[in-house]
Amino acid sequence: MPLSGDAGVAGKLVRMIGGTVRSGRGHGVAQRMSRWLGPILVLALAAGAVSCGRDADAPVITVGAGSSYQSLVMAEIYANALARAGARTTVKDKLGGRADYLAALDADAATLVSDDTGDLLHALDSASTAYKPDGLDPLGVLPALYAALPEGLVISDPADGTDLRPTVVTTAATGLPATLKDLAPRCGELTVGINTGPALDPLRPPLNPRVDVEDRLREVYGCTITHYTEFHSDAEVHAAVESGSLQIGILSMPPAFLKGGAGATTPIADPSFAFRAQQVLPLLRKGALTETQLRKLNYVAGELDTAALADLVRRARDDLSNPAALAREWLDAHAL
Repeated sequence: MPLSGDAGVAGKLVRMIGGTVRSGRGHGVAQRMSRWLGPILVLALAAGAVSCGRDADAPVITVGAGSSYQSLVMAEIYANALARAGARTTVKDKLGGRADYLAALDADAATLVSDDTGDLLHALDSASTAYKPDGLDPLGVLPALYAALPEGLVISDPADGTDLRPTVVTTAATGLPATLKDLAPRCGELTVGINTGPALDPLRPPLNPRVDVEDRLREVYGCTITHYTEFHSDAEVHAAVESGSLQIGILSMPPAFLKGGAGATTPIADPSFAFRAQQVLPLLRKGALTETQLRKLNYVAGELDTAALADLVRRARDDLSNPAALAREWLDAHAL
């Protein structure tokens, strides 16, 4: 039965997204949630388990994937990594959008999923003013995310080497500065394009050109964009920048995730986080994993970076390579 059609789950999800369940989340936010997890939750989902001679009585960990290639690749990485740590795992893909896989977690139809820190925070607390990661700001995205999590859900370590924020790109031919701070005095004279259509990853909300781009660049850097052109995709913006029609373009994600990669474009750095931090991390049911299994996920987080993830996503999406095989290849390369 589709979870999105279950009125009970839908009611719970409204409460989750509304961010009304906050109690007990305010202390110790600087600690990793992996230290807070309780005993293992026994699950009863066994179909299609990834198993390598595991104990037949061990619980099956169901790794969910939303309807995106990034989510599926990460689900396969988590499932295969946990299987190598002795767990029985299965991947349940095509769960839908963020609301759907949050509902699956709530209903115990999935044990864990991957998500991006900033997008998850926005879904749980749309009024949050946190933009920087926790290492740079005591009121950063990760502490805010801890505080916004609904009862029964926890997070493990984010992959600090991943940076999936919306990205401002240009080409060397423009001669523009390498950072948004240095670019600010010239913002009013630039030809700018913004992708206001679907984000490159289907799970990411589209950019709002005023709230997400104009206001943030002005508030953080004093960069006032006086005019811009809206495009329907990252690919269109990227092509216009490469052709010289635009001096800068704002993409929903780093250009490495585009088909063919970044090409001739280069990113303009956003050191003060005008765009909210976006790092990959596991979101899971409280008490569902053992400490050993959580450590395995933390090892994955310690090795994963933006370039590797972008390569895996492109190969799965554009070359139709098998995501499970890609995950095993990456795990092998990092001795995981």
